[in-house]
Amino acid sequence: MEEKQNWDVIIVGAGLAGLSCAHALAVHGKRVLVLETHEYAGGRTSSFYDDGMPVESGLHRYIGYYSALPRLLRDCGVYLNDMVTWEEKADILIQNENKKMVLGLAPVFAPMKTLRGVFGNRDCLSAREKLSLLPFFLCGFLSYPFSLRLDKYSVTEYANRHRVAPRAQRLILEPLSSGIFFLPPENYSAYAFFGLFAPAIPKFPKMRIGAYLGGMTEVMCNPIAEKIKACGGEFRFCETVSKILLRDNCVVGVETTVGKQYYAPKTVLAVTLPAAKQILSPLRGRRELENLFRLPCMSACTLQIDLDRPALKKDITCFGPGTDAVSFAEQSRTTFRGTEGRLSVILGNPSEYAKKDPQTVLRAVTEQMRTLGVHLDGHILRFRKVAEGNDFYSLDKGNQHLRPSQKTGIEGLVLAGDYTKTSSFATMEGAVLSGEQAAEACGVSAHNWLLHEKG
Repeated sequence: MEEKQNWDVIIVGAGLAGLSCAHALAVHGKRVLVLETHEYAGGRTSSFYDDGMPVESGLHRYIGYYSALPRLLRDCGVYLNDMVTWEEKADILIQNENKKMVLGLAPVFAPMKTLRGVFGNRDCLSAREKLSLLPFFLCGFLSYPFSLRLDKYSVTEYANRHRVAPRAQRLILEPLSSGIFFLPPENYSAYAFFGLFAPAIPKFPKMRIGAYLGGMTEVMCNPIAEKIKACGGEFRFCETVSKILLRDNCVVGVETTVGKQYYAPKTVLAVTLPAAKQILSPLRGRRELENLFRLPCMSACTLQIDLDRPALKKDITCFGPGTDAVSFAEQSRTTFRGTEGRLSVILGNPSEYAKKDPQTVLRAVTEQMRTLGVHLDGHILRFRKVAEGNDFYSLDKGNQHLRPSQKTGIEGLVLAGDYTKTSSFATMEGAVLSGEQAAEACGVSAHNWLLHEKG
């Protein structure tokens, strides 16, 4: 089964990387076809129904210093204040101590809360323990822009080199590493750690965190898809691509699992890293893709629980250092406003939890949340485990140099995805940047892109 239409580019994947690429191409008159294995857009930033229960592909937050993502959203008629509600603080719940630390998240929009976070919390962290963090952050941010040397160290190794107090490591560095990217600080690359926060320094006034006011497919990804369609782009959902099509060592299209073939001069793979490896298996051994096949993956796992009452007083980001409930949030007043209570929990040690049955995961989460002072027994209505097995590129130390470029050196083949080389990491911003860079590799120059944005 062949489909030979006059497409300029086939994009495999309707996550943020694929949507970003398709948008950049479509607004400049390129004929774009987007193939997506699911029946909805969003990829790892999607919302959907799991056996009747609305869920999302993880617990996501919008970071105020993003630039590529809000630019894309503005062009698609999405305004941030309609899409997110801003959080001014985050809570760090201390296991078995019935205490919490409060971190201010908006230094310009809520300066007093930020100052209280820095100079307060004395019953949880002493002044000496706080000061022990200063050399760690100062040296890390000064070193980050100049080389990948930081990628040789884990967060823990770098903290120990700078004599960060053990309690400061547990209560501050662990939430900012495993609480965000599910890897323990003993593994998490120091380069990725500082790279996540470094963009906030020149954009200090924009720093704050936003919780989504609805499912991400509905409030963010569908409007982008609609703009692409309005510009002539086409989507085909429930189309799972299994392999690339080759002719004279050039990529000329793709084939789906049911044998349907699509052809175009350019093919952009905007899928997860393991999916890209599978689709590109006929090219395994090619020098141009050596780093892609060497780049390891990591998993993510969340538990999403409907309750008969809110689990927490406010819908804000919380961290649970020392537990496998590394970060969590009540979402009944924000993302899932149709529920009486909704707790979403990002799990540490996700590769193990992804293998366990949901009931076992629920018992573990309920017990660990109890040690943080959050009691769920007797209030659970239904729950879902959402596992993304090996879907992320690994932020373990020593991997950053393996991130491939969007330009592959193979005729007809372009890559997109947050695992590809951008100034960002495994974030929504990184996905959008990779899509824009992939579009540039397909013939839409950065100069033309900027002219379009100004127009």
